[in-house]
Amino acid sequence: MATVNSLQKLKKLGKKAFIPYLVVGDPDLATSAAWVDALIEEGADLIELGVPFSDALADGPVIQTASERASKTTSLLDVLHFAKQQSITHPNFPFLLFTYYNPVLKMGIETFAQEAQSAKIQYILIVDLPPEEAANYLEIMNRHSILTVFLASPTTTPARLALVCKSSTGFIYSVSRTGVTGTQVEVSTSLAGELELIKRQTDQPIAVGFGISNGEQAKQVALLADAVVVGSAFVKLKSVSEVRKLAKEIRASLL
Repeated sequence: MATVNSLQKLKKLGKKAFIPYLVVGDPDLATSAAWVDALIEEGADLIELGVPFSDALADGPVIQTASERASKTTSLLDVLHFAKQQSITHPNFPFLLFTYYNPVLKMGIETFAQEAQSAKIQYILIVDLPPEEAANYLEIMNRHSILTVFLASPTTTPARLALVCKSSTGFIYSVSRTGVTGTQVEVSTSLAGELELIKRQTDQPIAVGFGISNGEQAKQVALLADAVVVGSAFVKLKSVSEVRKLAKEIRASLL
């Protein structure tokens, strides 16, 4: 059976997807579950579940700090169990698992894939796994009907971009700027050109993240891409009411 690609379905409908990110377990799993409930109720199309990792190199200060806090009590297996519970609470809602490769290797790729499939994870992004080294990983994910996501950045070479597009079976995650995650004052002026290069090589959906922090920025990005990822702006919030307010703003900007 072919794996359902939720973002591809939205793209065909001409709908821009809203993808919020959270660090699972910060400050605890119960709070993460409440945030998932709120984000779904406020119109998220896909939620990115961040696995806490003590050496989160791609993440800026906000997510790094949250990840360090959560990593003391929450493991990759805990996040997979959390995702499984969310799939029961929210059947048919798609989740993206964001992690680093070391916890996956420690668990074993086959076991990881089995657990992710059991949790009904639709997409997986391993941020520090280059597509050049991912042949075995891709074969296992495909066998377990899990869609893969790889990153493209402003510094990605043409050869690497072609491989990213070929290896991604779910969507392309375009990093809107060099550096790490974190809220920004404005959208990169080079983004349009960068996305055009990706569109020339694939018809996969393109999601843009890193730095998007409000409705106006999300609206600008959605004019160019199929989906908008909002991470640090959510992670730094302290209450469900704040999460709902920002989610409403982002969702309204994409309609």
